[in-house]
Amino acid sequence: MSVAIRVIPCLDVDSGRVVKGVNFENLRDAGDPVELARRYGEQGADELTFLDVTASSGNRQTTYDVVRRTAEEVFIPLTVGGGVREVDDVDRLLRAGADKVGVNTAAIARPGLIADIADRFGSQVLVLSADVRRRRDTSGVATGEFEVTTHGGRKGTGLDAIAWCARAAELGAGEILLNSMDADGTKDGFDLELIQAVRGEVSVPLIASGGAGAVTDFAPAVDAGADAVLAASVFHFGELTIGQVKDALRSHGLPVR
Repeated sequence: MSVAIRVIPCLDVDSGRVVKGVNFENLRDAGDPVELARRYGEQGADELTFLDVTASSGNRQTTYDVVRRTAEEVFIPLTVGGGVREVDDVDRLLRAGADKVGVNTAAIARPGLIADIADRFGSQVLVLSADVRRRRDTSGVATGEFEVTTHGGRKGTGLDAIAWCARAAELGAGEILLNSMDADGTKDGFDLELIQAVRGEVSVPLIASGGAGAVTDFAPAVDAGADAVLAASVFHFGELTIGQVKDALRSHGLPVR
């Protein structure tokens, strides 16, 4: 039997509040993370993802507090990312109630961190969060290549995103959260070309993120190779429910929980 497709709301958290923007910019308040998490748990979300979008050192304790309060209220797997710089950060987040931990910027700076985390906690705990954008030439035209970025999408790395995802999987990442910066918040649909490109190089579970705007956007992402679909603003602002997305996937012939 096919593995059920997971539907995952994403809570981008800044200073203890959920925020959402477009292309990672112009963030606006979307509510209390614990209240939203409780709502999504009741709606039938398969997992929750928390991303600390600023991850400043002064904000770190706020993140732990949000994770603890959410874990006490919601009983589905919780992935937390943002600002994870060392193995001990993973330990602290797991103790606070996270089930999985996402890494991005620190892993690019030191790829060995991926192996270190996987060796200590197991690959099933480790999610590579890849913020990806299309390369563009000097005139602004897309080149057909993808670049991975750091610091919440604010800094380019020069790294080929497809090759980076493949390397991270080899080092021990158990899952890849594939964030399309170009599609983020646009509601124009997922970046199917990006999903297909990464799926062609990795066998670990792939979470598609960025661009969801209608129930009809989710099944094509799965057809392109995603094992899970993630969305934020369409859920936060009541445009779609988890149930509506699952119904759409089911009507497409895809297995859901």
